Amino acid sequence: MYAACRGLSSPNETLILHLPRPRSKSPLSREIGAGATSRMAASVDTVLQFSSSTELSARVQPLVIFNICDCYVRRPDQAERVIGTLLGSILPDGTVDIRNSYAIPHNEFSDQVALDIEYHHNMLLSHQKVNPKEVIVGWYSTGFGVSGGSALIHEFYSREVTNPVHLTVDTGFNNGHASIKAYVSTNLSLGDRPLATQFQEIHVDLRMVEAERVGLDILKKQTVDKLPNDLDGMEATMQRLLSLVDSVYEYVDNVVEGRIPADNNIGRFIADSVASIPKLSDLDKLVNDSIQDHLLMLYLSSITRTQLSLAEKLNTAAQIL
Repeated sequence: MYAACRGLSSPNETLILHLPRPRSKSPLSREIGAGATSRMAASVDTVLQFSSSTELSARVQPLVIFNICDCYVRRPDQAERVIGTLLGSILPDGTVDIRNSYAIPHNEFSDQVALDIEYHHNMLLSHQKVNPKEVIVGWYSTGFGVSGGSALIHEFYSREVTNPVHLTVDTGFNNGHASIKAYVSTNLSLGDRPLATQFQEIHVDLRMVEAERVGLDILKKQTVDKLPNDLDGMEATMQRLLSLVDSVYEYVDNVVEGRIPADNNIGRFIADSVASIPKLSDLDKLVNDSIQDHLLMLYLSSITRTQLSLAEKLNTAAQIL
């Protein structure tokens, strides 16, 4: 049973309290058996949501989102969601930089969750051979928000790393939007008796270049007739750029007319963006020179291909004679 009540102070950030019912045994038990599987016993839980905020933040690379979506598409038929490990590092300012991920085979039942621990450790060793600087920073799951079994899985990752980050990705892309949220947890206890696991939503920064943004836009669509080529991607980029320029024009006009107050930070950002535009005195000549260089490369490649074909024919004729 899950009960949710949202606070009124901040609609964007959520604090989740995971309250398990009293148990007679440890909430996390490990079995040693076939498949090196860790089984975590769970009971019927209650989830309460309250608004809160925190200074901790997470930076997610687009590769992580693509990997999660790919693993969700390739999941077994009986699996409702995918869970896995997040790899990255902690930046000097405390931001969690999530750069890579891999899925972990698991099974979920009504009262327990099973993880393949041996597969998890083997994948971690393989990734660290390629990039030793990437360490475990948390775990992810597909779906919307925190579920009842999340506290049990989060407790396992708390043994792997201090203060892990829980990332949730809604792969349904409802209404063309991707719901990506991150949480951290703390244990609430009364004396020596643990009472609950508190999940608190943190800020997520998803930065990507234009090519990655085009790929994410395709993932958001339910059906795609064909993948966009270079010209289609350039057209979409130019349309988005023109839309941003129109927004900047509208903002500047509103500030000049006095309809909205001026923001010095936005003004400096606009000034820096305009100053970064290169000053080209002879743009037509540069474009023509670039076209001529490309045509020359095409001509040379055509000559090379013709020469190789002629040499092959002469070699074949010489062998026949």
